[in-house]
Amino acid sequence: MSVENKKQNPFVKWLLIGISVFFLFVMLILPLISVIYNSLYKGLKFYWDTVSDPYTIKALLLTLRATLWALVINTIFGLFAAWTITKFNFKGKKILTTLIDLPVTVSPIIAGLIFILIFGRQSPIYPLLMKMHLKVVFAVPGIILATVFVTFPFVSRELIPVLNTQGSDEEEAAALMGANFFTIFTKITFPHIKWPFLYGVVLCTARAMGEFGAVSVLSGHIRGKTNTLPLHVEILFNEFHYYDAFAVSSILVMMAIIVLIIRSVVEHFGNKAETL
Repeated sequence: MSVENKKQNPFVKWLLIGISVFFLFVMLILPLISVIYNSLYKGLKFYWDTVSDPYTIKALLLTLRATLWALVINTIFGLFAAWTITKFNFKGKKILTTLIDLPVTVSPIIAGLIFILIFGRQSPIYPLLMKMHLKVVFAVPGIILATVFVTFPFVSRELIPVLNTQGSDEEEAAALMGANFFTIFTKITFPHIKWPFLYGVVLCTARAMGEFGAVSVLSGHIRGKTNTLPLHVEILFNEFHYYDAFAVSSILVMMAIIVLIIRSVVEHFGNKAETL
């Protein structure tokens, strides 16, 4: 049997489809069903009382706040880093590219411990932080810092391959014709990277909302002040409030589904734009 016939073998085709569907059902669909079922197990009133609890609302607002800060900072950094790496040649370029990938390779818990060493009481700069009335460890700035750290590669990593493929011929031609940097970026560069840029923003948002490790180390688990939604779920579960934990988890599930829908829309329009 030829390689082409093997590829068209219906048995192999449906076997692979069946394995993929089974794996997705066990690893993704079944856990989602479990979260929804257990969150509504005690009724809608119990569910509403749990998700509208003041501690849950504060945890949700802190999660959104940290996500927004991470999104703004990493969007700016991602654009600058991608532009620098793809448009300029300089010493240390490979080192910069490697450092951008560092949060992907370092455990978030280790990152949290590093930030404690840098900004904690034993740090040489701790007295300076106190004079500035700036508390990082076990405070909101630490949570934002941890969220930024674990998410900053996402935007730049989506842009760098596209900018490398695009080259710089169009920008150079526009510069020779007298166009300024802002015009070159908005009229020539950004239209090429628009969809990868939005895709990176969506991935950054999704990662920021679910961050646990680094935030857990830096937060101090102060209920109502430094607990994000994932940390609030952990506390409820450790206190044996299982159905409360599932109810709060359902908020994260809904947020993840919204992000997934946005990601699919961005990916669809991005693929459509590439075919035009």
